[in-house]
Amino acid sequence: MGKLTVGALRAVLVVVLVGTVFVQTLMLWVLISGNDPEDGTLPLTALRVITILGTVSVQVALVCVWRLVTMVRRGTVFSDVAFRYVDGVIGAIVAAALVWFAVTAVNAPGQRDDPGVTLIMGGVGVAILGVALIVLVLRMLLVQAVARDAEAAQMQAELDEVI
Repeated sequence: MGKLTVGALRAVLVVVLVGTVFVQTLMLWVLISGNDPEDGTLPLTALRVITILGTVSVQVALVCVWRLVTMVRRGTVFSDVAFRYVDGVIGAIVAAALVWFAVTAVNAPGQRDDPGVTLIMGGVGVAILGVALIVLVLRMLLVQAVARDAEAAQMQAELDEVI
């Protein structure tokens, strides 16, 4: 992975992380201060709490991706340590899907006249879970790559003994 690619990806990760911290700070301030411009109804409060939780899942994924990019840059991604970060990404994506389903449930009563919106939102949640499954498949590929790397290292050691 080139320096330009790593730098660009890290810049994006930093911008998104700063944005999520900003959103969390605003949501916490509104919840704690009581300076809510709205009428303080339960769905709005629930949506703010859900937003805070959703941004936490995004932040976990960002940190895990940052660590994986660092491992790729150092050439150490084909190790058992990488699985921890890939599992973190998978967990964060599943958590984001669950948060999205919570948003869908909170929003559903207001969509009685147009239940298609709730169905579409549920479909988006299923799509998010699909992304988690794709990352799980990529994790399986990493398992195979780590096994091949270990096998190649063992064969190289045997070859070095012969020579």
